[in-house]
Amino acid sequence: MKNTRMMAVAAAAALALGLSACGGSASNGSNGSNGTGGGGGSAAPTADAAIGKIYNASDKKGGTLRFGMAGDWDSVDPGDTYYGLSWNFLRNYARTLVVFKAAPGAEGAKLVPDLATSLGKPSDGNKTWTYTLRDGLKYEDGSPITSKDIKYAVARQLDKDTFPNGPTYFNDFLADIPSGYSVYKDKNLDDLKSIETPDAKTIVFKLKTGFSGFDYFAQLPATAPVPAAKDTGTKYKEHVVSSGPYKFVSYSQGKNMELDRNPNYDPATDPESGRKALPDKLTVELGLNAADVDNRLQSGGLDVDIAGTGVQAESQGKILADPTLKAKTDNAQAARTWFSVLNSDVAPLDNIDCRKAVVLAYDKTGYQRAYGGNTGGAIATSLMPPSVPGHADFDLYNFKAKPQGDPDAAKAELAKCGQPNGFETNISYRAERPKEKATAESLQQSLAKVGIKLNIKAYPTADYTKLYAGKPDYAKANKLGIIVYGWGADWPDGFGFLSQIVDSRVIRPSGNTNLGIKVPAVDAGIDQAMAENDITKREAIWGNVDKSVMEAAAVIPGVWSKGLLFRPDTITNVFVNDGFTMYDYAAMGVKQ
Repeated sequence: MKNTRMMAVAAAAALALGLSACGGSASNGSNGSNGTGGGGGSAAPTADAAIGKIYNASDKKGGTLRFGMAGDWDSVDPGDTYYGLSWNFLRNYARTLVVFKAAPGAEGAKLVPDLATSLGKPSDGNKTWTYTLRDGLKYEDGSPITSKDIKYAVARQLDKDTFPNGPTYFNDFLADIPSGYSVYKDKNLDDLKSIETPDAKTIVFKLKTGFSGFDYFAQLPATAPVPAAKDTGTKYKEHVVSSGPYKFVSYSQGKNMELDRNPNYDPATDPESGRKALPDKLTVELGLNAADVDNRLQSGGLDVDIAGTGVQAESQGKILADPTLKAKTDNAQAARTWFSVLNSDVAPLDNIDCRKAVVLAYDKTGYQRAYGGNTGGAIATSLMPPSVPGHADFDLYNFKAKPQGDPDAAKAELAKCGQPNGFETNISYRAERPKEKATAESLQQSLAKVGIKLNIKAYPTADYTKLYAGKPDYAKANKLGIIVYGWGADWPDGFGFLSQIVDSRVIRPSGNTNLGIKVPAVDAGIDQAMAENDITKREAIWGNVDKSVMEAAAVIPGVWSKGLLFRPDTITNVFVNDGFTMYDYAAMGVKQ
């Protein structure tokens, strides 16, 4: 995904998915605060004061909350988005059946009802899931939200030609989806029999296999209702019809957007999500320079870096050296890994020994420096981070013993794959992300020592997976052998972290998050984990899946992520939400 999850989600292991009956809820995190409630005043700031608790707690409404970002994200359309920052922010204008609670600590990794009156009610061995909508739900124009609107919303995003971004969970799990189904080709929703709406308040999902974690699907942005009469397909993002506390006033893709209060949002219909809706207005500036974002946060010109992954490396040094600035930071640990895919579609990386040469040769410390050293995270020895239940501790390539790389072992692998003098390939990264640029440059330098020449290619963040790195035909034709990327768990377990980035069966013509990993043992392991009812055994299988990825040398694992988040004095009610591992954008306010 999505950007993100935090170390504390391990406390939410009781929420882990399975194919048997659902387990208990996550343990409660601290709801304490550092500051006075209501007035927006606070004690002197301290580092990590917004981790596990609320900093500068306040319920005071008013003001404008100003977000900024380098580049753009994929889409504000709930049916076409897969960035964690987007899933976090859209809770302000779109409500889903269930949602991660806006709360600090482990409470933030807890699913609670949103549009629905309760979490899903399973039957038929977890193949059928039923939700009942709350009374009084309305769109921004005052028209009622019905179960058919939610069915339509899920149905429209099944069309991956029209909406290439976003996960494929509903495509993969719903039963009996007609071949080539699209609401734009066949307007008759009755053809999609796997979703039933027996009345305006009830929606029923039917799956091809039992899945006790379906509530995690129900929290996906795809369940945000869409009125069919106002759906404009790919142009819907230009004015998403609000079901949340804010509505769009203006939207200019890649430039800016502005949201005001939605007068038809009724807080009485939203008793459990934790949304605060404190500011009167939300503004988002896009396409900024990343260093400028950091500078404006420190000078008071912006309130939030919406990317949510932390300040840039050059800003980090300045901030950590200044006690006053350091006190305004939160070093949040995420269920996220910054990694690079070794694209098996591009020769000679279709040869496992050539891939092993890359994995052995690269400088792990250089990769870590690109993300800010220890403050940015630990050197990863596998893909799945320690914060995800099922993580297994192994180091197949002696990263810990030789963190700067093992050129001799790499050269031996190059000889085995018929490239004794090395080879040439391209490496891609997201143009607006300095940390990814630094990653590409570090890899270029370290791999050159064994004769592997990398040509660096930058592509826009918004279309990275849709048109470039995530479009297999383009990536192959343009020899994108190494693809710099990062991934945060869609939810805290092995399936929620691994399935969308390593299962070869989710690869489609464009909009991919699996950027070239095709390992039969990995696919078989995923099926094995899905069929295992015992949570302990299932988590062990996910560890083995991760190991299979590394045995195949399918990725450069990079860094298990942390981010140095900066909170200016301008904001109130600040905390890291463990469900998103960034500041909670549905609870934050503005100092009055």
